[in-house]
Amino acid sequence: MDNKDIIRIAMQQSADDMGCKVTDFTEEKNVIAPFVLGSNARKYISLPITCNMVNYGNNIVAGVTDEVRDIITEYLDKFTFYHCFEAPNMNRLIERLAERRQKICFMAEYFLPDMNKLKALDCGYEKRVLLPEDLAPLYLPEWSNALCYKRKELDVLAVGAYDGDKLIGLAGCSSDCDEMWQIGIDVLPEYRQKGIASALTSTLAVEIIKRNKVPFYCAAWSNIRSVRNAIKSGFVPAWAEMTIKPSDIVDDLNK
Repeated sequence: MDNKDIIRIAMQQSADDMGCKVTDFTEEKNVIAPFVLGSNARKYISLPITCNMVNYGNNIVAGVTDEVRDIITEYLDKFTFYHCFEAPNMNRLIERLAERRQKICFMAEYFLPDMNKLKALDCGYEKRVLLPEDLAPLYLPEWSNALCYKRKELDVLAVGAYDGDKLIGLAGCSSDCDEMWQIGIDVLPEYRQKGIASALTSTLAVEIIKRNKVPFYCAAWSNIRSVRNAIKSGFVPAWAEMTIKPSDIVDDLNK
């Protein structure tokens, strides 16, 4: 598996997530398509979704419902694609969406491994590969980024760092889709800034690739610590997403 294979698989997944064509992400102009959540979409994506915009660095592909098609079309026509996720421009979009009782819900950057850089890093602590049967006692608050209790059936692999018998850091991955597994990472506060996060993230990524799956990593733009970990672990920015949902759904998330 090389970098071309990895980006191709990621683009195919994005197409499955929103009902567009893989080739739409490599066009030089923005593409608007009817939003359709495919049968192979990432398992944690939940409806309703009014619009999902994805940028792989070439354009924006927007999967839209009829309710906001005109607003999104006008917005994408007005700004160069790499300015569409910038706050000054988004303020106008937010105003227009409010007229239809819609709000921006999620924004995130996604990272993929660079196969020319990825390697299992060391941290000076013992690392252990953990299988699903090893994870049952680890659904605790301190490992809530690495593992997800609500979707524990998707947690398929993890790598832990140990100080003696004490688990001090955990990277876990969930089989969120057929060919791509998402990595999450937690390190106990007293063990941070020792290279443990990058050692676990990179080692887990290598283990995922050994299983012929593509590891991916998600971080908010404002989570600088997480972004730094991704880069140190051998990942590079691959795509960005912005999701729009009905206002009442977003308001419920803020309660």
